[in-house]
Amino acid sequence: MNAPQDLIQDPHLKSLTPEVKFNRRTFLASSLATGFALAVQPVCAQTVITTDTQGLEAGEVKIPVKDGAIPAYRAMPATGTGFATILVASEIWGVHEYIKDVCRRLAKAGYCAIAPELFVRQGDPSKLATNQEIISQIISKAPDAQVMADLDATVAWAKSTGRANVAKLGITGFCWGGRTTLMYAAHNPGVRAAVAWYGPTARSYFAGDKTALEVAGQIKGAVLGLYGGADAGIPNDTVEKMRDALKAAGNANVEFVIYPDMPHAFHADYRPTYRKEQAADGWSRALAWFKKHGVA
Repeated sequence: MNAPQDLIQDPHLKSLTPEVKFNRRTFLASSLATGFALAVQPVCAQTVITTDTQGLEAGEVKIPVKDGAIPAYRAMPATGTGFATILVASEIWGVHEYIKDVCRRLAKAGYCAIAPELFVRQGDPSKLATNQEIISQIISKAPDAQVMADLDATVAWAKSTGRANVAKLGITGFCWGGRTTLMYAAHNPGVRAAVAWYGPTARSYFAGDKTALEVAGQIKGAVLGLYGGADAGIPNDTVEKMRDALKAAGNANVEFVIYPDMPHAFHADYRPTYRKEQAADGWSRALAWFKKHGVA
């Protein structure tokens, strides 16, 4: 499948997208996961938030990229046009039910929300039984250059639909996707606002990739970070260093919230780590952040 004309003709996106050399091969995953990823089972069904599609246009779409097409979940109001656009970057489990529901929640707030499946060339993380397998077999083999190019293609596709306003562009993501949120904000100066949920700031996953701390000075858009104070995998001092690096680079629109005693993934309503009060507070802050900084 050829790339959309917007991707070819838009000099801004073309200049942002690194020259990534892909092998032309069948993608290892060609469609989105159904339900929740295997590695997160059993799901805490009593706390799962389910957002309906009433008043929405929601479902799987295909995003043309240089070497084929990747699946994505897109949700937006069923009627109207010119919707501010928010990219949603998944956790390591890919675009499973939780990420789809996040898109629907954003669509209910009036956004065009799109979650591209960013691991299709490496495999389907939703079908692997353990996080260790996912990281070793998929995450460690997905370079930032590939991820950034696919997110650029997603923005170009959104523009090509005629219903999304990518001049009002935001991004949010969780864990791996929280780091991806920061990396894409550094990569694309068109991102007006970014909301990173407990994204590692001092870690990269693909050999040779930089950390978010190393690219903090390139981020021009507004950044909100939402972190757990008891997150053993993301020390508080690394979060504070990211905040300080952004401010030292002259970014005046920076806020990092560290919720005391909160674990990693406190927004993930399908997991034991879910904390309803802090998740709701973070969500309210996220929506207000996007609105305040021109993604509305």
